[in-house]
Amino acid sequence: MRLSVKDITAGYGAVAVIRDVSLEVSTGEWVVVIGSNGAGKSTLFKVISGLVKPKSGTVFLDDRELTALPSHEIVNLGVIQVPEGKMLFPRMNVKDNLLLGGRNTRARTHIAESLEKVYELFPVLNKRASQEAETLSGGEQQMVAIGRGLMALPRVLLLDEPSLGLAPLLVKEIFGSLGILNKDGMTILLVEQNVIVSLKTAQRGYVLENGEIVMSGKSQDLMNDERTKQAYLGI
Repeated sequence: MRLSVKDITAGYGAVAVIRDVSLEVSTGEWVVVIGSNGAGKSTLFKVISGLVKPKSGTVFLDDRELTALPSHEIVNLGVIQVPEGKMLFPRMNVKDNLLLGGRNTRARTHIAESLEKVYELFPVLNKRASQEAETLSGGEQQMVAIGRGLMALPRVLLLDEPSLGLAPLLVKEIFGSLGILNKDGMTILLVEQNVIVSLKTAQRGYVLENGEIVMSGKSQDLMNDERTKQAYLGI
């Protein structure tokens, strides 16, 4: 399986937020796109997910072009986004929020099995199953958001700023859980402002600046690059 983004230019109205962006993610990889706020990371994800149609360029999952497909068909193919800000139903309980993730045609026959796996990954959600989502801590809400994504049986899991607003200890816990998923074969594409944590955990990375990819390579090489150190690591 390969997710390929080729020469994507996209934006809103006449404004191009990303320009000629290309990247690839293969089966079992964990790839991160790093960049400052406003670099175009979320727009890139919206293009992949079918929420924003590009002005030019293509997105493929293997030999299937996603660019012209509606977002629900992209979900059915297994490209699942966990959005920035969690986007939970606050007055709905944890279990029901999770179950919503398993409604696509690929996932609905595996709901019980998927729910068990989510609870195994995030045991606290089993304990909180009957609580309304708005009563959870920020870290627990992020676990629900990720769990809901997993319920959809992703072939590629897109994670948009999962560390946003979380304390360092919770960030470590969330990324530890993502590491478990990746070791079990989950393909992950992550966009993050937390450069240190994301480069320490992902295998490869791309640097997005002002809507363009300016660097790419192995995560360790990016961490050692002087431009990355100066721009993102404060070194």
